[in-house]
Amino acid sequence: MRAFQLVEWKHPPELREVPVPEPAPGQILVKVAGAGACHSDLHIMEAPGPPPGLATELPFTLGHENAGWVESLGAGVTGFTLGEPVIVYGCWGCGICANCRQGRENYCQNLGGQGPGLGGGHDGGMAEYLLVPAPRYLIALGPLDPRQAAPLSDAGLTGYHAVKRSLHLLGPGATAVVIGAGGLGQMTIQILRALTTATTVVAVDTDTGKLNTAMHMGADEALPSGDEAITRIKDLTGQQGAELVLDMVGIEPTLRMAAQIARTLGHLTIVGIGGGALPVNFTSPPHECSVASPYWGTLPELMEVITLAQQKRIRMLVEHFPLERANEAYRLLHDGKIQGRAVITPHA
Repeated sequence: MRAFQLVEWKHPPELREVPVPEPAPGQILVKVAGAGACHSDLHIMEAPGPPPGLATELPFTLGHENAGWVESLGAGVTGFTLGEPVIVYGCWGCGICANCRQGRENYCQNLGGQGPGLGGGHDGGMAEYLLVPAPRYLIALGPLDPRQAAPLSDAGLTGYHAVKRSLHLLGPGATAVVIGAGGLGQMTIQILRALTTATTVVAVDTDTGKLNTAMHMGADEALPSGDEAITRIKDLTGQQGAELVLDMVGIEPTLRMAAQIARTLGHLTIVGIGGGALPVNFTSPPHECSVASPYWGTLPELMEVITLAQQKRIRMLVEHFPLERANEAYRLLHDGKIQGRAVITPHA
């Protein structure tokens, strides 16, 4: 089968021929319909070696946002039928620690506090087939098209987890700010809209096209990044700042902005992995503003995300690329030219 693999650090991945894996007892082979291209992949591809917490050997197959159809079942696997559309939960923990037993394999205690994730610690889904080690990592998609649904496993789940932890702050009159209106930000805006009907949702970005998309996705306001955005958000909130600020970028300019527009007793949540550092002192961020950097989301939360998508309350703006154009998709993503999410379709 064909697989899009990283074979050398700081070099573009290559499309290679590799054997089709055979599912052992308890495993499932998935025929990949779609594999999302994520900014975190770019960080891996551009790294001089394995990033911290990513213990892997080259070559490996990229792709941690995956959906497809059940191709074959290892001995003893029940609950799924051949040809059934499924989405793959991407955090593969030990399965036995306290966090894993609660579905929080993203924070596996035996893997340094987080599951290794597909497309890093394990071969991912940018290939014609993906071997999944246990049926607990699969969720039935029902009527959803797996080519469209694949990004729900990260862009949807990560945004959902980041919002859900702060729902108690988002009552009537509250404000939530999403910094970065790319694929991840667009999904998070929709999740805010679905879960918090009375909250004002503000999107901030440097790209006019993405701001326009953010408005279509449910943002109440879409502001070009800069000092005027800070002033507008302060005016919207009576100079108090926003109850929730979600930085989907994570570089130093966006983190500085986040600290300026968060409020006392609010939440400042760093979702993006841009590598910036948040300036912290006695007055910044505001007093008792909670700062967190959540990682992905839990298995039960992915089930909730799929339900929202089945109810047509959230949707992913998707641009499809065949497997042989995967490098092109990543170049466009790097240059900010993907309006939603690029999805690689090995069986297009």
